[in-house]
Amino acid sequence: MSTIYDVAKIANVSPKTVSRVLNNDAPVGEATRLKVQAAIDQLGYVPSTAARAMRSNKSGLIGVITGAISHNATAGPTGLPDLFIVQGIQAVIQASSKTLLIADTGDDSRRVAHLIRTFQEHRVEGIIYVADYHQQVSLPVHSKDMAIVLANCFDAQQTPAVVPDDEWGQYHLVKRILSAGHRRVAYLSLDEQMVATDLRTKGYCQALNEAGIAIDPALILCADTLEQVDNKALVEQAVDRLLALPQPPSIICCGNDKMALKLYGILRSRGVRIPEAISVAGYDNYLSITESLYPSLTTVDLAYREIGAEAARLLLKQIQDKQFQLLAAPIRVASPVVWRHSVLPYDTKKRSTDDDRSLVTRE
Repeated sequence: MSTIYDVAKIANVSPKTVSRVLNNDAPVGEATRLKVQAAIDQLGYVPSTAARAMRSNKSGLIGVITGAISHNATAGPTGLPDLFIVQGIQAVIQASSKTLLIADTGDDSRRVAHLIRTFQEHRVEGIIYVADYHQQVSLPVHSKDMAIVLANCFDAQQTPAVVPDDEWGQYHLVKRILSAGHRRVAYLSLDEQMVATDLRTKGYCQALNEAGIAIDPALILCADTLEQVDNKALVEQAVDRLLALPQPPSIICCGNDKMALKLYGILRSRGVRIPEAISVAGYDNYLSITESLYPSLTTVDLAYREIGAEAARLLLKQIQDKQFQLLAAPIRVASPVVWRHSVLPYDTKKRSTDDDRSLVTRE
């Protein structure tokens, strides 16, 4: 294997001059630089990044710990958001000229401590830990001299974290729905143990309170579980309860787009037209669902790529400033409402329903 001394000999310069060319840390004449580069090309010389890292304490490596590669596409309550988060991280890290190293947990949280230690042994400059849904985590003890940022999760130690603003997203969705004239707004939530469920329920209630609409507990139902089972039966039970109410809802908001997909089928099997009889809204903005459904699904765009990008920017800033500070609260990334055709204004819905009834009467 060629060394820096072999390059210096062929280029007829000192090893120090070769080092200056490689590191670009001191002036070197253009003619000399070209000679050194020609010698490097001739020998196929590759600098030792490990040795360089030992000298400069800068490896140029960023570690990412995730389960996005190994876990099943149907795992978790919302699919594979961590893959989109990693894509957001990659875009920012690539633009910074640093290199991303990705380590997968294999769906085994016990491997996290080993992966953190391995990254430290390879002298990464920082680590981003990515969760597959918004949750509280507890990372193993790690070196305080290395930056760590959490993405889509947070901990009790005030580790810098970036999470979705679930309360903001649900609040703005319901507010937009209310502005379309709806007053009986049902909410089918995710598992009640999830952080997102509590936050989104608060957003739902805030929007109703601001509109002067009393909260009706009969319109808020859990239709999901963290257990790896099909939740269609839960959605069916919730629909039966909602349709049996003396005043059924004019719109049903779902905890995610996959739940909305099931809801479409259930309502249609009962002869309930969407959106003429009942409007439907989702959450996440999975395009393979939202844009393939008919009518296309109104939802909230859970900005996973932006969560990843923001986590990467936060990590790079800490590395640049050499200040691995704690944050009192996670950074929250807003999720915009995406308005499509599954929600009909209530006055239009009422006229459409009346027309349907008149047709039935004439027949």
